[in-house]
Amino acid sequence: MHTGLVHSLDLERDGKVLDYLSMPFSIDRSPYFQLKVPVCVIRNGTGPSVLLMAGNHGDEYEGELSLARLIRRLDPAQVRGRVTILPMANAPAVMAGKRCSPLDGGNLNRAFPGDPKGTPTSRLAHFLEKELFPRHDVVFDIHSGGTAMEHLPVALIERDDDADRHRHTIALMKALGMPHGFIADNGAAAPTSLGAARRAGVVGLSGEFGGGGTATVDSMAITARAIDNLLVALGVVQTPVLGGQAAAPEPMRLMSLTRHSQGIYASRRGWFEPAVRLGDKVTEGQIAGWYHDLERLEAEAEELRFAEAGIVISRRLHTMCEAGDCLVQAAELVGEA
Repeated sequence: MHTGLVHSLDLERDGKVLDYLSMPFSIDRSPYFQLKVPVCVIRNGTGPSVLLMAGNHGDEYEGELSLARLIRRLDPAQVRGRVTILPMANAPAVMAGKRCSPLDGGNLNRAFPGDPKGTPTSRLAHFLEKELFPRHDVVFDIHSGGTAMEHLPVALIERDDDADRHRHTIALMKALGMPHGFIADNGAAAPTSLGAARRAGVVGLSGEFGGGGTATVDSMAITARAIDNLLVALGVVQTPVLGGQAAAPEPMRLMSLTRHSQGIYASRRGWFEPAVRLGDKVTEGQIAGWYHDLERLEAEAEELRFAEAGIVISRRLHTMCEAGDCLVQAAELVGEA
């Protein structure tokens, strides 16, 4: 069946190949235009098969830069098995510096399982879930808070009904070397890459590695550490490639974010001033920040308070807000992984 996507990759051939996933999509300036998504396959004999992807959202740069570096550094002689790398999965969004694709408005991480006859984002999602994910043992999708948010570094997995696979997933999540972990319960029909990995019968890993539409020394270091630790833990490589391998400073702490009351959301246009930092422990009723109305200068700023205790896991970076914007979230600590 035509998948709406073409490529010439041979996933079983040894060596290193940098190629493209191509999707025909007519646009005003180019009626026979093809969207090109770069992909690199590095294979050396039999062994584990891992898919590393970033740029699911275009303005999340830690993974994009790290995987671009990995493509340049990783030699097939270092590899046992196969590493497939998608450094900018939603390529139009990456090039536009936006969360979603400017071609079709597509949010790739809400597009799975996709449609082979749909928009480019939908066709890519279909190809990933139906064709590419099932040919790997592990899928690692690297995220961050993007332009609008800063996010506490945290590993992320989906709860899996397959007990053996779930135990293996938790073990690999711990191996990433992140200070915090997060187990989501979005269900089997989740439209995310982790939902797609689960439906494909493979281990799905993800995480948030920074934010703000930038890359910092710290966010790049923890991203490199996670990639190196995963490849070493799987036995794909014997030594770190990006120079980031290190043990977590302490046992991974598991967090939960399942209730609307764990976040504070704007109900009208305003300007948010935070009173807390990422990683702060907060109590019920503690001030989270102030909401200013610069269109009514005589009005006092509204005090915003946490409805529940927890650890600040994310906050909005843009001071100006509209109704519906998430301003800050406090996750619940639920134990150690």
